[in-house]
Order: sequence, then structure tokens, then C-alpha cells
Amino acid sequence: MFTLPLEPPLQKLPPPAAVAAASDDPASTNNNKPAHNFVTCIHKVKLGETICHVTVTWAKTLISHTLYITVENPLDENHYTCKIDLKTWQFWGKKGLKTFRVAEKRVDVFWDLRSAKFATSPEPNSDYYVAMVSDQEVVLLLGDQKNEALRRTKSRPSLQDSSLVHKKEIVFARKCFCTKTALGKSKKEHSIIIESALCGPYDPEMWISVDGMESIRVPNLHWRFRGNETIVVDDFPVQILWDVHDWLYNGTHSGVGIFVFRRGVNEGEFESAHLEEDEDFGGIFSGGGGGGGVVGEEEEGGSSSMGFCHFLYAWMTE
Repeated sequence: MFTLPLEPPLQKLPPPAAVAAASDDPASTNNNKPAHNFVTCIHKVKLGETICHVTVTWAKTLISHTLYITVENPLDENHYTCKIDLKTWQFWGKKGLKTFRVAEKRVDVFWDLRSAKFATSPEPNSDYYVAMVSDQEVVLLLGDQKNEALRRTKSRPSLQDSSLVHKKEIVFARKCFCTKTALGKSKKEHSIIIESALCGPYDPEMWISVDGMESIRVPNLHWRFRGNETIVVDDFPVQILWDVHDWLYNGTHSGVGIFVFRRGVNEGEFESAHLEEDEDFGGIFSGGGGGGGVVGEEEEGGSSSMGFCHFLYAWMTE
């Protein structure tokens, strides 16, 4: 029996208070449909001698566009959240600095989004940086303007790079869904396109392409609406799992399709996981019952990149 993996339990990284508000919560639903697009990434970062998790959420609605950065305090339950408004009418508001303390460590967050380029995702494509600095080291750097970030922060790159351990994303489209994610051994992002043909004289089909090349074709989707295959990207195994039941059987060819991209695993490593309901994301996954820690959290002597997992919620609109 095919099962999708459980999402990692993220209770120890609570969502920002502002995001949790009903009016601005990415998980707020009407008829189980999320309120808006969002992308959440969890990074493992070294602050001094402490390893902690930093949650970065890009959220967009019709009236707001916001970046939230939540820094875990490993010593207690208090976490600091930095909120940055990206839709401000003030041009200079898109460049700034915020300072706070985590476990008695000073942390500075610098950002410059004045020239940021966006496509359909709430996360920028290019021409921006968000830098987190502690002890005159850039411990986390987002964006493609590395030199500008180092020059402005007057800091050196960290001796220990941050690592992306988990990504969660909601995308809306009629039949073509696009995203980017790191699949190979390096941090290089690859373009992913998911297309489907559900109506017409032929049986429904689905295609998944990586960097413009078709990697998976799923014919007879009526019978294969749940499945998984392993592909190779940059000589590295990547397992892709899908569940598109709602695309086919909710009566309007709309609803959510669930896709999981996990690198560095072989077939059969998800056998013990179960697909259950998740109240936070429209009855998709359960946060309970999973193993401790965040997906991708490295074991002693292991590599965090091996267990990176990207959950994509593809909402097909009518």
C-alpha cells in the first residue's frame, strides 16, 4: 500500500504570531483552501557555539506581501520573529536593519529588496539579499547579492555554512505548477514543472519535468493518482511522491495535489510512514507520530543535505 511520508513535527518552531492571526495565516482556510500563497524554509544555522533553526516565510495575499524570520532560541521556548513588509509604498522601507538577541547573542538582520524581481511565487527570484549577522559573521544569506550583503554588513562569511533542511510551499494554478528546489548534492536550485491533462477524449495524464526535461510521465492517472518514483539529478537519487486524488475525484477537477521531493533516499525508505489528516493544511498530513526533530536534521557524522525534503501543495483552480 502506497503511503506518503509524514511532515516533520515543527511544534518547536511555532509560526510567527502575526502569521498565526486568522486574517493573515497562510493556513487559514475557506472550505479547506489556504488564504494565499506562501513559501516556508527552515535553515540550520550556527550562532556562536549553538546550532539553531531559522524559519523564513514569504507570504502574499491580495493586500499584503510579508517576510517573516523566526529564530529559535535553543535555551527556552521564546523565539524572536522579525516581520518585514514588502508591499510598503515607501521605497526606502524595502531596505533596513533589525537587531535582537537570541540566547544572549546579538543578531542583526539586514535586507535590501528595493530591486527584487518576483514571478508567481511570493519569494523573490533575483536582485535582493537578506543577511543574518552574529559575531561579525554572516550566518545566513538569502538572495543572489552576496557581495552587496558582505559590503553593507561589514562582516565575513561564516566558517560553517547554513543548511536548508525543509521547504513547504503552496502554489495555485489551473494545470501547470512551477517551483524551484535543491535536488542534487550542491545548493543549486532546479526548476520543476508539473503539468496535467485531466479532460478530453484520452485518459488523464501527468508530467513532471526537471530543468525542462521530462523526468516522470504518469499515464492512467485515474489508477495512479498516488505513487512514487526515483529519478537521478546531478548523479544523485531523488524520490518524488505524489497524491492527486482531489484533482480527479472532487467533481470539479480542482483541489489540492500533494508532491514531496526528497533527495538522497532510495525507494522503500518511506514504507513506515502514513498519510493522515493535518488540520493545519486542509487535511493533508499529521504532525504527530513522526520521529523527533526536523526532516533533514543530520545524525552524528551525517549530512543534513541528504534528508532535505520539499513539500509542495499544488492547488488546482477551476
